[in-house]
Amino acid sequence: MGVTILGDDLYSCQPLIKLILEQGLNFIFVCQPDSHKTLYEWVDSLQATSHLKTKHLKECHGKKTKTYTYRFTSELPLRNSDDALNVNWCELIITNESEKVVYKNSFITNHLITSANVVEVVKVGRLVRKIENENNNVLKTKGYHLEPNFGHGKKNLASVLLTLNILAFLIHTVMGMMDSKYQLIRQKLGTIKTFFNDIRALTRYHCFKSWNALFQFMLESLDILPQSVKDEEIIIFDTG
Repeated sequence: MGVTILGDDLYSCQPLIKLILEQGLNFIFVCQPDSHKTLYEWVDSLQATSHLKTKHLKECHGKKTKTYTYRFTSELPLRNSDDALNVNWCELIITNESEKVVYKNSFITNHLITSANVVEVVKVGRLVRKIENENNNVLKTKGYHLEPNFGHGKKNLASVLLTLNILAFLIHTVMGMMDSKYQLIRQKLGTIKTFFNDIRALTRYHCFKSWNALFQFMLESLDILPQSVKDEEIIIFDTG
């Protein structure tokens, strides 16, 4: 199947999609009615003539049940022009037991959509929001100070700042998965902003010989150092 590019509604434009296809890549992009009127005129026409394919699933979440309604079709024009690309379209509507819509989104793709794979196509398309929430928003709002202008600049400063942000996020992610001392400190302090503020304050007034020494001091000061980690060493992050 090859590589599939994911993106929000901003990416659902013909020039970009054409470039992606020319590179031998695939795509699944969010596609909203307000920005793709021609495509949704076709969707409405197919709906009116009962030519949209539909799939219904029910899932239990504890004592509550949600209904997942998938609609999909193929070969719709992306825009109102003679050279319009044809794309495959699908939609997911989730309703609760009161038939209230709790989620609705739609996607376009070059992958052929069938009743057998529409659930998977939508699942992959929804990963855009997961990536945005768990990566991009963390870098922008949780103390990493990632700014949009980091992607610009005539020389190297913006690229250096962006690289340092991503490296810091990578290191913290690995430590959160593998380092027991880091995990204990983060759990005690709650938010990553509090963790950053504490690191900033401590290193402003004292020079620790290593990350291990800093974490040891924080654990002892917070009185959360269990016997099982007293003798551990943070080897890969130890600069002392």
